[in-house]
Amino acid sequence: MSVVGDALRVLRRNRRPLYGFGLVVTALTTLVGGGIVAAGFLVSWGAFEDARKDAEFSIAAEDSYVAYAEQMDTLWMVAVVVTVLLLIVAAVVLAVLLTAHAVAVDHDLNDRGSLSTGELWARTRPYVGAAVRVQARTWLRALGTAFPGIVLWNLVEAGAVPGVERTLVGETATMQYRIVGWALPIAVAGLGLLVYFRHSVASAALVSEQSSPKAAVRRSWALTGGAPWKTYGLGLLLTATVALVFTLVQYAAKPVAHPLGLAMLRLSDDNVYITGVLVLITPTAAALLLLPLVILPPVCSVAALLHVKLRAEQERRVTSAV
Repeated sequence: MSVVGDALRVLRRNRRPLYGFGLVVTALTTLVGGGIVAAGFLVSWGAFEDARKDAEFSIAAEDSYVAYAEQMDTLWMVAVVVTVLLLIVAAVVLAVLLTAHAVAVDHDLNDRGSLSTGELWARTRPYVGAAVRVQARTWLRALGTAFPGIVLWNLVEAGAVPGVERTLVGETATMQYRIVGWALPIAVAGLGLLVYFRHSVASAALVSEQSSPKAAVRRSWALTGGAPWKTYGLGLLLTATVALVFTLVQYAAKPVAHPLGLAMLRLSDDNVYITGVLVLITPTAAALLLLPLVILPPVCSVAALLHVKLRAEQERRVTSAV
């Protein structure tokens, strides 16, 4: 695709400031995200200690024990709060990166010479607040569209949908469960992804057209509506690429969990419960932290170039109509 090729060429010409900027963002995200996760472990430390004591008591009494049986509500509350905070951090990071790449693309296409990392941040900083509001509007619309699918899936899993019986692992699923329990929720939730694709050039519109967050979101919807197949095709391609890279990095980060697990065992006096959670989330956390440096630069560059292409196509249609 010409959009991808042009975006990669712009990225290659501006690789120093963009990847330098990505490195700084990754470092700051690691500090903030690591602090949030660490705070979550500190808050739930007592619950993990109680889980160990309950397990040891049950084992000594030769009784059965379900891990976290009494502490699950507390741990779920902490997990929800930590997840929400991390999602907010992710939205801010995505807003900053999309804006920075839009600035770089606008600078490159106007042939203004080289751009340093410091200059890139100086030109990006005035848009950060508005860019975060753009992402907030985008995510609210996308999640609002996907939410019914998530609710339907939870209702089916809870057995609250008449005529649809939940199928346990190892059992043969009924056709009703396959359709209502999986196919329909996935289809509805997938609409949220398509809505996000329609807003994918809002940050670029914010920068290049000097518009307000509300106007930028509307502008993105209008531009992508004129080329839906290009928008959805590029969106699905980029989503698949990010998912593939995330999976590979997650797999490559698994060895990091071992030394962290050993450190947690020493710190927690051999509490296998808190150590197990840390080892479980470490590869995913490492992969998420590396995305801004590994794959988001080309993705954000494509989003910025897509705005340029769609805007040019719209202007040509208007000119030919006149």
